Amino acid sequence: MTIAPSVKSEVTKKGIPMKINLSGHHVDVTSSIKEHVEEKFSKIATHFPTLISLDVILSKEHGKHQAELRTSYEGGRISATGTDDIMYPAIALAAKKLDAALKHRKGQLKANLHAKPGMTTPEIAHERIQEMELS
Repeated sequence: MTIAPSVKSEVTKKGIPMKINLSGHHVDVTSSIKEHVEEKFSKIATHFPTLISLDVILSKEHGKHQAELRTSYEGGRISATGTDDIMYPAIALAAKKLDAALKHRKGQLKANLHAKPGMTTPEIAHERIQEMELS
């Protein structure tokens, strides 16, 4: 079993750093793979500026390449996995899934900000009508 050493890099777009921890399991992490990963996740870094770090684990088992992504966004742990016969499409698929999961989480947070008004029970409504001065 060979585990490639972890490669750390930062994607900076508009002055916003996102730390990418890239590691490989049965895969040698080359500079071209590192550049491809940085290119794929620079878009995500600009869309979600509060994203601080991203863990990318590339592995190969039984002839299939797998890209596993893990991050923490606004208090929630989000992960995505992409599997393909070729490594680059596996990374692209995982990036697409992570983007969708982050958008879903962002929507949940926005929905929580807009709390629905509580219903007034009939007893309270009756009391409020009596308190009003209807002349």
